[in-house]
Amino acid sequence: MLIKRRDFLKTGSLATASMLLPKFLKAVETRGVLPVKGKSLVVLQLSGGNDGLNTVVPVRNDIYYKERPRLGIKRENALALGTEAGLHPSLSGLKGLFDNGDLAILNSVGYPNPDRSHFRSMDIWHSASPADEYWQTGWLGRYLDAQCSGAPARDNGCSSAALEIDDTLSLVLKGANAKGLALQDPKKLFEAARSPYFTAYAEAHGDAGNGETSVDYLYKTMAETLSSADYLYQQSRRKPAGAGYPATELGKNLKTIASLILADTDTPVYYVSLGSFDTHINQDGQQKRLFDQMNGAIEAFVKDMKTNGKWDDVLLVTFSEFGRRVSQNASGGTDHGTANQMFFMSGALRQKGLLNPLPDLSDLEDGDLKYKVDFRQVYATLLNNWLGADANAILGSSFETLDLI
Repeated sequence: MLIKRRDFLKTGSLATASMLLPKFLKAVETRGVLPVKGKSLVVLQLSGGNDGLNTVVPVRNDIYYKERPRLGIKRENALALGTEAGLHPSLSGLKGLFDNGDLAILNSVGYPNPDRSHFRSMDIWHSASPADEYWQTGWLGRYLDAQCSGAPARDNGCSSAALEIDDTLSLVLKGANAKGLALQDPKKLFEAARSPYFTAYAEAHGDAGNGETSVDYLYKTMAETLSSADYLYQQSRRKPAGAGYPATELGKNLKTIASLILADTDTPVYYVSLGSFDTHINQDGQQKRLFDQMNGAIEAFVKDMKTNGKWDDVLLVTFSEFGRRVSQNASGGTDHGTANQMFFMSGALRQKGLLNPLPDLSDLEDGDLKYKVDFRQVYATLLNNWLGADANAILGSSFETLDLI
């Protein structure tokens, strides 16, 4: 059976790989090389630049209401976080986590010389590079490089060590030598990998030797990545996630992550996105719709983790590539800004609640918030204190860690 390269590559929706060589299946029977500590990091990316001031609302700040006469969230509608701040009204589940001591909020997170371009700013957050440097690897990709160094080429422990629940793999999970795996559904990936179409190709091309062509090498690399498809599917069936997840994309994605965590899969890192938060026009409705989805999905996920005794071993982190400007615009929205807050949710937080002061709206730079915490301090904290890695080596510099976890 002859299969042409252009036909093979039509399966791009499977992201980083498209087939499974049967002879690689034995690799999934062994544990990976990553240290197995039972801890899971789930990163939720709020794509598009979420408006932080209407997320954690400075309910006693006159400047906020002066600059947002129509867009500002009224104090009586915000979900109180003490006397000075309140959450967006749609985030009732996160308010419950705050009250229970399972939520920490870090304000004014950013970096020097901020970039207001979606693409460039996201690259900076993904790579952890300085604003004036362009790096080709992501901070979690370099984590994989470091932790998987010296692993056998076909060891399942690295091919499934970081999963992005999407149909494409972001820069953040791409290392120089190791990469995460992008998939939306373990079952669909498994079924595609097992199809006669790919098996036939594998039989014809699976034995490339030292003289293999670059195309054969590509196929072999893709096949090695997909050696984890069987493992992930079988693991996801061991202990399915609970009921009650909303039928939204984020709800389905967090349910997939939950099923893998509950099955004790050798995957310390999960990555998922929600968006778009690029609310230049009619922000009220768009942000509410997205927060409704986020709130329902997180509520179900946290309940699942708590019911199954996993909540102390899971850390859910949110970020957005930038915040929005302090002043509303003429279209009922806000334009690209700079610093923003990050949320941390877990049963194992050492510090809880509002970790630092709200943004200073009287001290702006060209109408934008000034950052107070470098986001790479957060990454260093996650790498050192949660994932057990060497943050200095991965980030290329030393950043002061936080006492968060």
